[in-house]
Amino acid sequence: MTDLEPETPDLLDLEVGNVANGGFCVARYEGRVVFVRHALPGERVRARVTDRTRNFLRADAVEILEASPDRVPAPCPFAGPGRCGGCDWQHASLPAQRRLKAAVVEEQLQRVAGITRGVTVEEVPSPPAEIDRGPGLGWRTRVQFTAVDGVIGLRRHRSHDIEPVDECLIAHPGVELMGIERKRWPGASSVEGIVSATTGDRLVSLKGRRNARVPRLDVPVRLVRKGPPRKPGPGGAPAQVPYVREEVSGRLFQVSGSGFWQVHPGAAQLLADAVLDALDPKPGEIAVDLYCGVGLFAALLAERVGSDGLVVGVESDAQAVRDAKFNLRDLPQAAVERGQVEEVLPDLEFGRADGSDRTQSKRGGGHHRGARVRGADVVVLDPPRAGAGREVVDQIARLADRKIAYVSCDPATLARDLSYFSERGWTLETLRAFDAFPMTQHVECLAVLVKG
Repeated sequence: MTDLEPETPDLLDLEVGNVANGGFCVARYEGRVVFVRHALPGERVRARVTDRTRNFLRADAVEILEASPDRVPAPCPFAGPGRCGGCDWQHASLPAQRRLKAAVVEEQLQRVAGITRGVTVEEVPSPPAEIDRGPGLGWRTRVQFTAVDGVIGLRRHRSHDIEPVDECLIAHPGVELMGIERKRWPGASSVEGIVSATTGDRLVSLKGRRNARVPRLDVPVRLVRKGPPRKPGPGGAPAQVPYVREEVSGRLFQVSGSGFWQVHPGAAQLLADAVLDALDPKPGEIAVDLYCGVGLFAALLAERVGSDGLVVGVESDAQAVRDAKFNLRDLPQAAVERGQVEEVLPDLEFGRADGSDRTQSKRGGGHHRGARVRGADVVVLDPPRAGAGREVVDQIARLADRKIAYVSCDPATLARDLSYFSERGWTLETLRAFDAFPMTQHVECLAVLVKG
């Protein structure tokens, strides 16, 4: 905390303005910007200051003096100022939440990338569940809880403190059926509950002391203890990590341990369909899938380009690469390279020639499968929240020929990278936004670029 003028009070009466990226609304106090949580645009609130810097304040709205018509009672008893930090917008109606997210995407595109575009945040439909918790609830199929002295909770906003909970309303019913929050976990530091909404597979990932005890859960689950690498299996092969199976477009995907998969039960299918529709891959084409995870997009692209085409996936996580190779085992036209994208891409791409003989086998050294391409007709990337960055964007801009599909969970880094693509001659053709994280500030976007 940085010292400020002593006359700055702890409680402020504020007129709340527009929404800001990060689950805040913007207000001002004596010319200083105040980022206010638990408020809505247009409200008058009494806010308690939670953090001070020389340039701005952070605050929680603890009393609503004039409420927005979009305000609703928070369904979760653990939501609110000073409580669980997992949800940002439980006090807003679902249509209002989507308008807020759309406003954030529009603002980031305009301010960072100079792109003026209207955005509509689309609902992500969920498959039927055994228990319907209500609109915007019961969707999160992967929930990581924190354990302190055996008690399960969720972290408070911008804090290492936990809010003990006995139920998480945005958790998928399959996670709640395990009873994780209602048990004691001596020696554990975190417990992640994972369920597949498509196959019903369940998994618990435990991190903590070696002697951390696992309670008897309410339903059978597979258990992963996170820690030092597991001992190799027979013949030195990597030890098998318990996994869940996920189904998309009639294909099963193995996802081991806490590996990445979309947490909303409808998001993987929706994004897969959206990417394929946008890229329209054709038989015989070359596609590159960056940050490919367990191979979701790579597999579906490989089916489209057929045996005369080629798909190369790039992923840095060793377990994800093993899963991807297993998931792509029936698709000889698909290869997976392990490594950081910025390190693998220069080795994949060495300049497009005349369009003929665009692939070459590389033996010995470098990466596992050794695929090399002179260029790619289409590229899809789904980077982590930090985005791709200038170096990777420059490499993709050289590699791609027809279209690029950029899947992003952060509007700020997406807008930054779109500005980099613009410098390299690529133009935003379409942008879709999806409400894959209801009750939170997060939004999933798909940007499709063409050469401008």
